[in-house]
Amino acid sequence: MLNDPAALIIRKKTWDGYFLLALRSPRVARRAKPGQFLMVRVSGQPYPLLRRPLSIHARDEEGVEIFFARSGLGTAILADKKTGETLDILGPLGKGFVIPATAKGKSFCLIGGGRGIAPLYFLARELRAKGGHPRVFYGGKTEADLPLIRKFAALKTEVFISTDDGSLGFPGLVTAMVEKELARSARPARIYACGPDPMMKKIAGIAAGLNIPAQLSLESIMGCGIGACWGCVRKVLRGGSAEWVKICEEGPVFASREIVWDL
Repeated sequence: MLNDPAALIIRKKTWDGYFLLALRSPRVARRAKPGQFLMVRVSGQPYPLLRRPLSIHARDEEGVEIFFARSGLGTAILADKKTGETLDILGPLGKGFVIPATAKGKSFCLIGGGRGIAPLYFLARELRAKGGHPRVFYGGKTEADLPLIRKFAALKTEVFISTDDGSLGFPGLVTAMVEKELARSARPARIYACGPDPMMKKIAGIAAGLNIPAQLSLESIMGCGIGACWGCVRKVLRGGSAEWVKICEEGPVFASREIVWDL
């Protein structure tokens, strides 16, 4: 883990309620892996006190990108930041997605719900770089919740779109679209997903039913991001029994078969 107290905002893009910030932070970028996250201090004032956990959306040699939705006070303050301002960030943190050593020529299913799409762009790029074929399933409540369609399409990978209200693409939940597509296409080598718990629970069931390995990135409110506060615990199966673990330290990515859903 590194602390960059002056990560420079070099680029900002906005959509209705969604934001992308590109931060110059070479040291953090060099260590970043898909599925890891940053803890971002959104204000220099005492309130809000806690940093906000945000997935690493992309990286290059100079820095990283974060993609987020305005959902509360912290993200509202972050959304108002301007190019040329700096952020105090900690990272990269957590355990990310595991990419098979034999990814070349294999198909992978990447499923993102709403802002849960954030870490999957980084993952899709890494899979492509290793010769894999990621297929992206991107779902939202409405068309406005899918601002990254063109960015994923530019990777020259298949992108499947769904909206709950039917305003764009498949009409219905992204999980229903995934089930329909998996029923008529070749079995992927692995499923990766990030999104709200009901979606993730359904994906875990789909993966188990088809005997496909799956890795899920869990969303959680985090106090510290480094395993000190026990503010982001989740029950998982370890050694045949269920135990509480810290998402920030043991995750945020877990094998789907480990996660205990009925709490």
